Amino acid sequence: MSFGGSNVRLKDIRPAPCEIEFKNTKFLITDRPTDQNIHNYIQELKKHNVKDVVRVCEPSYNTDKLKKEGINVYDLEFDDGSPPPDEVINKWFELLRKRFHEAPGSCIAVHCVAGLGRAPVMVALALIEQGMKYEDAVVFIREKRRGAINAKQLAYLEKYRPKSRLKVKNGKKNSCTLQ
Repeated sequence: MSFGGSNVRLKDIRPAPCEIEFKNTKFLITDRPTDQNIHNYIQELKKHNVKDVVRVCEPSYNTDKLKKEGINVYDLEFDDGSPPPDEVINKWFELLRKRFHEAPGSCIAVHCVAGLGRAPVMVALALIEQGMKYEDAVVFIREKRRGAINAKQLAYLEKYRPKSRLKVKNGKKNSCTLQ
């Protein structure tokens, strides 16, 4: 498929990064950067006060430049088109509790290849844990990220039940860390 005479393939057209904010949490959903565009990616992350990048797809770029800028990178990879396994969900919520407690107002970036499946599902889980109904979480994300979340992932979110994973226990700082 071509647009305006150019040979741009449909799969190469990805939505711009979008910020999702709800109840004092902020997320930036993006597509996967490359070693060629990492400088632009870092500028976008800084614009949104991102302290952490979570990649839920296979690693495909060097993280040294991100780390040099003080941005942590976490690999929570899971299969494309699928819901996240429990181990990934647990590590995701450990990071969220830690980051939003230590640095309120910061933003966590999450990306998969196109930023339409795995990354939006992770953000939807966080919204559901904070009290949003799954349907509202999906609509909220899709308003900013058209085409996000496939049918299999939608069925998973419908069955997901929140477990108060984002609450800090006894008002004390959570001592969990990602391994």
